[in-house]
Amino acid sequence: MSQIGSFALLLALALSGYCFLAGLMALVRDGPGSARLAETARRAGIATFAVVFLAAVVLVVAAFQNDFSIAYIFHHSNRDLPAPYKFATLWSGQEGSLLFWSLLLAAYGLVLRLRYKTDTRLFAYASVIIAAVQIFFLLLLNFAAHPFAVMQGSLPADGNGLNPLLQYPEMVIHPPMLYLGYVGFTVPFAFALAALIMRYPGEKWIHITRRWTMVTWGFLTCGVFLGAHWAYSVLGWGGYWGWDPVENASLMPWLTGTAFLHSVMMQEKRGMLKTWNMWLIFSTFMLSIFGTFLTRSGVVSSVHAFAQSSIGDWFVGFLALIFATCVYFYVKNRSHLRSEHKLESLVSRESSFLFNNLLLLVACFTVLWGTLFPVLSEWVQGTKVTVGPPFFNRVNIPVALLLLLLTAVGPLLAWRKTSVESLKRNFLWPTIGALGTGVLLVVLGIRPWNDASYFYSLMTIMLSVLVALTVISEFVRGGRVIARHTGQNLFASMVQLAHRNTRRYGGYIVHFGVIVIMIGFAGSAFNQDKEKEMGFGDKMTIGPYTLVCQSYTQDDNPNYGSEWAVMNVFKGGKQIATLNPERRFYKASQQTSTIVANRSTPLEDLYLVYEGQNQDTGRPIIKAHLNPLVMWIWVGVWIIIAGTVVAMIPNAVTVRVVAPARIHAAPVGAD
Repeated sequence: MSQIGSFALLLALALSGYCFLAGLMALVRDGPGSARLAETARRAGIATFAVVFLAAVVLVVAAFQNDFSIAYIFHHSNRDLPAPYKFATLWSGQEGSLLFWSLLLAAYGLVLRLRYKTDTRLFAYASVIIAAVQIFFLLLLNFAAHPFAVMQGSLPADGNGLNPLLQYPEMVIHPPMLYLGYVGFTVPFAFALAALIMRYPGEKWIHITRRWTMVTWGFLTCGVFLGAHWAYSVLGWGGYWGWDPVENASLMPWLTGTAFLHSVMMQEKRGMLKTWNMWLIFSTFMLSIFGTFLTRSGVVSSVHAFAQSSIGDWFVGFLALIFATCVYFYVKNRSHLRSEHKLESLVSRESSFLFNNLLLLVACFTVLWGTLFPVLSEWVQGTKVTVGPPFFNRVNIPVALLLLLLTAVGPLLAWRKTSVESLKRNFLWPTIGALGTGVLLVVLGIRPWNDASYFYSLMTIMLSVLVALTVISEFVRGGRVIARHTGQNLFASMVQLAHRNTRRYGGYIVHFGVIVIMIGFAGSAFNQDKEKEMGFGDKMTIGPYTLVCQSYTQDDNPNYGSEWAVMNVFKGGKQIATLNPERRFYKASQQTSTIVANRSTPLEDLYLVYEGQNQDTGRPIIKAHLNPLVMWIWVGVWIIIAGTVVAMIPNAVTVRVVAPARIHAAPVGAD
């Protein structure tokens, strides 16, 4: 098995090398035989996918066959590992995840090369750039992080097993989603660099890559929030985002990718921000590579990261090469990126997009600085100084509130300049609704003057209401116009409205999903938690809930042993649920993991953690968290996904009815 996998990776490297060199020669020569050479390069790129796919299949089959002669399988699997996690072995370790990265890149390249007739020369340049990135990862797999390395000595009877933190259903889909986002940004990067090299006329490359970018951004969004849900459900600390370095690594390209999706509309509509957009997509791709570097280099400590490895030097060199290439072609062809128009008014859609971009980049820089500060401090002072959530929150919460305000205001402003009358018409009632919501929340008991976190939560909810009302008003206003002309009901008219301009109204749905998530974040200011040792019949009260320990017990199966408690939940004197927080001990890896018991409702989550047993009394220690509005976060993600899908649907073709020609009657008496 290992020989087949090793040969497949070597062959993939050779094919990628040929795709790059032959494709480059065909583009440079541009002679009579260049078309044939370019076609062979394209086919080599297609064949690369088949060979990398073979290597990935070999590794998965080896996991299912318990082939512990392969070191990677020995370190990341064991005989009693359930089948879904044996499949997930492919991306559970350093070498396998790099193979998975290469597989996804080959798949993206396959789709691109099959669609090459859209614009043959532009796609040829993009294919060569993707092949260059593919070469880097295949060099890693063949010479630095080989997934098919063979164990030395006698064959072990069983493997070390998969990391217990990864033995959770979401971990079968979270890494693929995240990697689809990371890897997918290679495609818009390749087209952007190709367009710059070619001095490509117009914005056609943006139209070609728009859906690529949106799909990639959608995958990365899913990956980021699946990771947050995994942290919430498995780590047992009661939260979903801790500003961990690897969490930050996934957030940074998401921020710059979001900025690109907004500002690229200015280039399409007004021919502005061409240089800005080029560097946004360059930065997004480099941050994706940087995130992969952080996960694998060992320069930061994280529960999400792989072990320290020498391949970090490879990534540093690759990032330097990418940056140098981008700078070289930008300096050479920057005259091609001159803006066609200038900003005419601060109260315009252009200015709102610009401020939106600046705020997203401020957030990205803050996250980057805070993530790298421990490394930089160690280099300068010799002592590692870490920064925690207070640093990130101090900057990013006000930035997020300003972004919410722009989310409400920006889409309803006119291009070039907005009149005062238009501002009144669009924002008067939404503003009154937001202020009314704030007054109502204060009446209900929120005291923003007592605590900064309460103030931020109140502002978040008020601004979210402002965004929601502006979005709803846009749908209703347009829907009424269509309803008057067609006689349809309002809902059908709004659906038709969205279908006429899916990009615009899909974006509104995405914005609505964002404010639902922000309302979920706002609930964290009101979190409560308690911890208590609980025997039979012991009680603990948290918020409106009373927890009664009915029993606690142990169990054993081939993969792990477990301890759990049976907790009856009462509210208002009535039992409403039974929760079973659990702690597992995995035999192969000799490690423990927490299985949280969570009763989730739109209002709040009752979240129980089995902390372990008191060694003196044998009784379990239970920690309870009461986390308001968390469900809104996960609902908001689904709304964002729905909006992204809507935005990618082609616009409905407007049906034009040709009026019949008028028949002019002859004058009376004419012959």
